[in-house]
Amino acid sequence: MTKPIESVSDNNDDLNVWLPYTTVSGRIFRQNYVSDITVRIDENVSSEVAEQGIISLLTMRHGIVDFFTINTDTIRKSIEKTSETMTLLISAIAFISLLVGGIGVMNIMLVSVTERTKEIGIRIAVGARQMDIMRQFLIEAVLVCFCGGALGIGLAYFVGVVFIYTGSNFQMIYSSTSIIAAFACSTLIGILFGYLPARNAAKLNPIDALSRD
Repeated sequence: MTKPIESVSDNNDDLNVWLPYTTVSGRIFRQNYVSDITVRIDENVSSEVAEQGIISLLTMRHGIVDFFTINTDTIRKSIEKTSETMTLLISAIAFISLLVGGIGVMNIMLVSVTERTKEIGIRIAVGARQMDIMRQFLIEAVLVCFCGGALGIGLAYFVGVVFIYTGSNFQMIYSSTSIIAAFACSTLIGILFGYLPARNAAKLNPIDALSRD
C-alpha cells in the first residue's frame, strides 16, 4: 500500500527531499502516534450525527475516551448568528439614519415652500397646474437627496484611498450594485419625504399666496 509522503524544501527551492510521513513522524519528531485527525463530511450529513459516530468509533477502538473533538460547524453557526445580529443592528442604524435624513429633507422643503409662496401663487395664476407645482418640488427634493447620496459615495471612495495610502491591510471593496442601490434609495427618500411639501405647495390658493407678505 502506498503511503503519503512529505516534502521538505529550503527557502530557495534549490533542494527537495521526499520522505514517507511515517519516517518523518517516528525518526525526526520521535512521535509514533497520530496527534490529530481532520474529518470532512458530506454536506447532506448532519455534523452532530457524524461527530457522535466518530466519538463512538474511537471510544470503541481505544477502550477509553482519551481524546476530544472540535466541531467547526458549530463555530460556523455561531459566526453566522453573530453576523446576522450585526447585519440586523447595522440595518437598524441605517434605517434610523435614513428616517432622520428624510425628516430633514422634508423640513427643508417645507421652509422652501413657505419662502416661495408668492412665486407659487404667480405660477398658478398664469396657468400652472397642481401637477406642475408638485412635480417641481418633488424634483427639487429628489435632487437634494441625490446630491447627498453622491457626497456619501464620494466620502466612501475618499476613505478607501486613505486606507490605501496609509498602507493599511484593511481594503474597501466597491460594487456597482451597491452604488446604484444607494442612489435609488436616496431618490426614494426624496420622493417619500418630499411628497407632503410638494402637495402643500400644489394646493395653495393663488389669491392667498399672492396676498401673503
